Amino acid sequence: MNAIKVHPGHPFAGGPHVMGVVNVTPDSFSDGGKFLHIDKAIEHGFRLAQEGAVILDVGGESTRPGAQAVDVEEEIRRVIPVLHALRGAAPWLSIDSRNSKTIAAALDAGANVINDISALRHDIHSMAIAAEAQVPVILMHMQGSPENMQKNPRYTNVVEDISAFFLERIRICEANRIDEKRLILDPGIGFGKTLEHNLAILRNIREFHRFGLPLLLGASRKRFIAELSAGENAGDRLAGSLAAILHGAAQGVQIFRVHDVKETKQALAVFRALTKAESTV
Repeated sequence: MNAIKVHPGHPFAGGPHVMGVVNVTPDSFSDGGKFLHIDKAIEHGFRLAQEGAVILDVGGESTRPGAQAVDVEEEIRRVIPVLHALRGAAPWLSIDSRNSKTIAAALDAGANVINDISALRHDIHSMAIAAEAQVPVILMHMQGSPENMQKNPRYTNVVEDISAFFLERIRICEANRIDEKRLILDPGIGFGKTLEHNLAILRNIREFHRFGLPLLLGASRKRFIAELSAGENAGDRLAGSLAAILHGAAQGVQIFRVHDVKETKQALAVFRALTKAESTV
């Protein structure tokens, strides 16, 4: 299923890997407020790990379209107890943050992956922290910021424009002593993109493997699914999410960031069995 070549020795060279979402927020688009209480978030994280998530992605700031920035101290208050409790629950514990102070506190609490929706651009100190930590770093593409990213996003060619962005960020990371073999690329479905932009990215996601790095796809429960169907609420978009995930798997995507771990693992297992190069029967 995954015939794409990535740098030898990259911790996510294989796959597919499932990343489970642990939102400790009152206003995330998919489950806003459901896991805001620390105990509920911890319980949810353990459940995702038991269902097969190899990465738990813990975030304390909603980045849905139109979301307002959260005070950094409040973000830290939300995520640090959860990270402490989930340490060791899964092989990888990711901090979903664009703030250097939060990232540093999360690394001290046991996080070993940095997932920054700004690709280390939002906070000038994040690059140095990532370089010192030498942990995997997810670089996501976003046009604008969560507050304004869906206000008339425009591209000359969305796939080529994102590719140019990735090339620039990879070079800057290398210049700042971040090993390229620790980078992961996320084209940012729904972050400063129209429906047509999202579909173009999904249809051509294999193109981003030109950099020899693992790709992350975060299509779970995204609005584009509702735009293509009956306008379902976020919690009713499982079927569309799985369709996008399986398409990504066919394109060689290594990591899938999802809300529904058990269902995703099952779908990928069946897909993998059906797409083996040779039958043993």
